[in-house]
Amino acid sequence: MSFAQPDRLPHSDRQRVRVWLRLLKVTKIVESVVRENLRAEFDTTLPRFDVLAALYRFQDGLKMSELSAALRVSNGNVTGIIERLVTDGMVLRVPVEGDKRATLVRLTRKGHDEFSKMAEAHARWVNEVLADLTPEECEQVIGILDVVGRSHKQTEVGDHD
Repeated sequence: MSFAQPDRLPHSDRQRVRVWLRLLKVTKIVESVVRENLRAEFDTTLPRFDVLAALYRFQDGLKMSELSAALRVSNGNVTGIIERLVTDGMVLRVPVEGDKRATLVRLTRKGHDEFSKMAEAHARWVNEVLADLTPEECEQVIGILDVVGRSHKQTEVGDHD
């Protein structure tokens, strides 16, 4: 859609664009807080946190291709992160029986424990940023965003209540 002349859009369309811009703004605020706090408190990055989170949810591990799909990134993006996590003792590579080319990656005990600490801090940071929302307002926002998600049949792998 071209926005060369946004003032010609119907009011409802302009409102939807405003919603999108506000969502982006708030997302950037939360993401910035999370990125900075991950760096400062855990000396880690958001992509690394995302990989750990995916592996935390799949305790039995994931093939690299499954991990990439879960994160919606290329194998190349995940490979470097996995290499560093293996070096740091947070992730273990396990051969897949019957498939010589496939490798399963899963958290080590250290990775599980470290991610648990990060996840607790992450929840605290997000709650601090969104502290002005009441529980009822949170439910409203979730409901509204669910409507958008359902209408486009897009479910996020990381979307869990």
